[in-house]
Amino acid sequence: MASPTPKGARRKKKSAAATKSKATPSSRKTSAKAATVAQQKAKSKAGSNGKATAQSMALKQREISVSEFFSRNRHLLGFDNPRRALLTGIKEAVDNSLDACEEAGILPQITVEIESVAEDRYIMRVRDNGPGIVKTQIPNIFGKLLYGSKFHRLRMSRGQQGIGISAASMYGQLTTGKPTRIISRISAKRPAHQYEIVINTTQNKPEIIRDLEIDDDEHGRGTMVEIEMEARYLKGRQSVDEYLSQTVLTNPHMELVYRSPDGNETVYERSSKEMPQETIEVKPHPHGVELGALMKMMQDTPSRTVQAFLTSEFCRVSTRVAKEFCDTAQIRSTARPKSIAREESDRLYKAINETKLMKPPTNCIVPIGEELLLSSLQQNVEADFYTSTTRPPAVYRGNPFQVEVAMAHGGDIDPEGTMALMRFANRVPLLYQQAACAITKSVIDVDWRKYRMSQSGNALPTGPLVVLVHMASVWVPFTSESKEAVAHYPEIIKEIRLALQECGRRVGEHLGRQRRAEEAERKRDYIKSYIGHIADAIQEITGDSERKRNTVEKSLRTILERSRS
Repeated sequence: MASPTPKGARRKKKSAAATKSKATPSSRKTSAKAATVAQQKAKSKAGSNGKATAQSMALKQREISVSEFFSRNRHLLGFDNPRRALLTGIKEAVDNSLDACEEAGILPQITVEIESVAEDRYIMRVRDNGPGIVKTQIPNIFGKLLYGSKFHRLRMSRGQQGIGISAASMYGQLTTGKPTRIISRISAKRPAHQYEIVINTTQNKPEIIRDLEIDDDEHGRGTMVEIEMEARYLKGRQSVDEYLSQTVLTNPHMELVYRSPDGNETVYERSSKEMPQETIEVKPHPHGVELGALMKMMQDTPSRTVQAFLTSEFCRVSTRVAKEFCDTAQIRSTARPKSIAREESDRLYKAINETKLMKPPTNCIVPIGEELLLSSLQQNVEADFYTSTTRPPAVYRGNPFQVEVAMAHGGDIDPEGTMALMRFANRVPLLYQQAACAITKSVIDVDWRKYRMSQSGNALPTGPLVVLVHMASVWVPFTSESKEAVAHYPEIIKEIRLALQECGRRVGEHLGRQRRAEEAERKRDYIKSYIGHIADAIQEITGDSERKRNTVEKSLRTILERSRS
């Protein structure tokens, strides 16, 4: 039996316990102080000449968020000057609206409004009649960079990275300090949700300033975004007006109402009620995958065998083809994908690229079509001759794409100016960085002199010609995050050049016919001026009467007029 503890000993134990509990906060302070001292010591370890050391440099390292990076490098997103910032903000909002409407099978009806509130400060509003956005997703879509549904899918769409509209929100916040206002409604039977949000650039997450349910009976379902930003509104080239007029060209199924800051309202009626064909999401083509990506896919796949992995994760790979890959790479088709070493992955990668495969399916891209391109061009450009062509689908890096070209010649087009080139990618106008674009390079590389056009040196041709080039792809290879120029892939340049040459030949044939007709008319006018003298000469030779002479002149004129047909 244990002896009882004396009272004094119990008091000492309690006192020690109390002392220990009281010492805990002070010990924390001591440890924090010790950490500070350690940092100061590390800083003091700089060399005697005052230069930094590895320890002092290590203390300065920290992670930065994508929002913080782009807030300092906003020129990469197209917000490098006030004029371009206004265009970029509206472009991103309109692109999102068109994508949402088309995915929901709704004919787009979009309103764009620019309101001047102060010198070099404007409010842009874009409203659509799309399916709306569920409440929980609104803050992330407009207040978080690299957040979206389009990055990981192989399917044609205007948006790709999940940066655009949230970057516009961030730009407005940085230049005016005002939050972005969003109103969205997913059904006429439900209330609309109104948010006012700002972006926490340090953590790349939205901060909600206001969250309300409102009655918006004037509008049915759809989304409205309002951003106040430092901007400059100018008309002319590379302006909002030009962007919207070109957007209507490649989206004939859209109805657009545009209210400019000067109070004018322009309504672009839809020229077609036919929705673009719905695109289908496809899996990557094995010829487009790189070794590192292949290794990562094998580590992440739920498939239990390499053969099942190849057939389930890629398109155009049947069971027979997958087994052929494995046999060529000397890998068991029943091996677990996660157990494949780097050397085996390398052999598999080489076997895939050495095997001839069918091209990727093209139901993931939808071209505008020759007829719609022609009707859009005829509706917006006054010319004498129109032509268009759509190339067969092609592939770059395993990604299917298709090129379309339309041309208009003569009419009201300036005969002395440089050819007007309109560039589009997935139906979106590209107004900036023309010189850096593969489309421009392809146009310059064509010998336009063969098609009776004037061209000097390494430049665009001159003459009354409008050229529209559209590239449709599941992944357009833009040169930067601002999505203004297409990268110089040889496969893309080749397809654009072939389409340009096909339309160029038709323009050349038209010009040849036109010049032959002009030459024939000149000759007719020349002969016409001598018909009277010929009739007089015949009368003198034959001695016919004046009446007979007039009959001869009339017959000659009839023959000359008949030659026109």
